[in-house]
Amino acid sequence: MLWIILAIIVLIIAATLLLFRLEDLSHLDQDEYPVREGKPSDANREVLGRIRELGQSSKGLRGKARLMALRKHMDGLSEGIELASEFRHCESPRGEWVLAPDCDTRRRVLYIHGGAWAAGSPRSHRAITDRLSQVTRAAVFAVDYRLMPENRFMDGVRDCRDAYTWLLKHGPEGTEPADFMVVAGDSAGGSHTLSLIAWIRDTGLRQADAAIAFSPSTDLTLTAPSNRANIGTDPLLGPAFGGLSKIPLPVIWWATLAAFRVSPTSPVASPLRGDLRNLPPTLIQASDTEMLLDNARRYASRAKAAGSPVTFRTWPGMVHVWQIFVPLLPEAEEAFEDIRLFLEQVESEGKTQQAAQT
Repeated sequence: MLWIILAIIVLIIAATLLLFRLEDLSHLDQDEYPVREGKPSDANREVLGRIRELGQSSKGLRGKARLMALRKHMDGLSEGIELASEFRHCESPRGEWVLAPDCDTRRRVLYIHGGAWAAGSPRSHRAITDRLSQVTRAAVFAVDYRLMPENRFMDGVRDCRDAYTWLLKHGPEGTEPADFMVVAGDSAGGSHTLSLIAWIRDTGLRQADAAIAFSPSTDLTLTAPSNRANIGTDPLLGPAFGGLSKIPLPVIWWATLAAFRVSPTSPVASPLRGDLRNLPPTLIQASDTEMLLDNARRYASRAKAAGSPVTFRTWPGMVHVWQIFVPLLPEAEEAFEDIRLFLEQVESEGKTQQAAQT
């Protein structure tokens, strides 16, 4: 009996090593990036209070009831905020247009919301998409991609791909080619953003002019140091996912494969582990105290080493995806100003390159 148990253990270990062959990326942790000086603003205390409310909204609930409560609470995040944009529902592809006054409809941003691929919606992230439309002077399309667990992970991926392909030729008023394209997203949506720009490159579609990722998930293998080291300093992800630190990583990999039906080593789910060459200018913003810090830092380092232009900005002591708390949080305002300046530079360099070619 003992030898049967030992044989099973050996088979499991062998299958794990064969299926989840991991490149050691710890050398990327040696790269250092500057953190903005200063301490969190006074408004951050109110933000922390809202994070606690989010946790309380699903306390004591389990399973589907917990997920539904989380989704409902997230959809209310932008309530009570004065928004400047017009919000226009779109059925196919499913999502909503976010149109700031005087935006140029030939300038477009595809926004992919976060929520661990199981929560969030265009409504929950209106504070972000409203401000994005203003600072980019573009028509923002917030895609309402299919969520887990009702749908497969790849269903959501395909929705994002279809939305981007459609946006190249369609604006809020109908058929109209895009002059300037940006792909942006936060957290899980940041993961979709980074995998999407690689897919665009590989399929030969017109590439986005730029990409923006807020606190992106880049590696579902959870091997980055901050996934464990920052559990205690991340008030949002720490309580929700900190318990995973007690589970052996191979067990998490098998569970991820079962839930996502995609290996955690796949570049579709872990864009860090894909080909990062020939990608568009990308801006990544993260907090130095969040669990996904090293996911963002590793991606920036690896993409730069592959020759792709990446700008990585780090804020001190912010909550995960603090940009959603604009205009309450001064640091969120700083983040959007950073985006404005980044895109101005991208466009300026693009015009210089065009002039040099003519």
